[in-house]
Amino acid sequence: MAAHLPTRLPRFRSPDGLQGALAGASVVRVVRARVLLVLCALLLPGLSALAEVPSDREDRNAQRADSILVVKSERRLYLMRDGQPLRSFKIALGLSPVGPKRQEYDFRTPEGRYMIDARVPSSHYFRALHVSYPNAEDAQQAAARHVAPGGDIMIHGLPNVLHKPIEYYQTRDWTNGCIALSNDDLLEVWSMVRERVPVEIRP
Repeated sequence: MAAHLPTRLPRFRSPDGLQGALAGASVVRVVRARVLLVLCALLLPGLSALAEVPSDREDRNAQRADSILVVKSERRLYLMRDGQPLRSFKIALGLSPVGPKRQEYDFRTPEGRYMIDARVPSSHYFRALHVSYPNAEDAQQAAARHVAPGGDIMIHGLPNVLHKPIEYYQTRDWTNGCIALSNDDLLEVWSMVRERVPVEIRP
């Protein structure tokens, strides 16, 4: 008995149709690959920049001072890091530069250990870093003598209004007890010092 043949035969794509489909898939893959390459080209510079941020930050931190040393007899201020000087600047002291500050209006620059406790962008001087004088020892000795220890000791630049020729400020001690630098030097100190940095002032 003859076998019944299906009335409809399964359809097969022609070789041309199969090749067309394969070619289309290849085009899609090529386009996707090109899109990925373009995206990588656009993103890589940004990723590289992000990767460089930590090293840049480390470089900036390496240039920041972790303490300040003032040597009155040398008329020098040193920005220190890890016990080594990063920068050195010429300074002017109080009108009575010899000896530690003992009381208000003695025109002496303090001696001892303090810290930068405020940044003062606007004052009578070109910026200023406020020093935490008096410390406990200063206050104790002043109280024992029944005098005021004084205050408002700062590391500052030149007065905003010069009352004397510039040479006066460049060649002699002229402050009321503060530590003065040129405006350019003070700007550099300002950029390298943060609040709470220790300050040591030696004779």
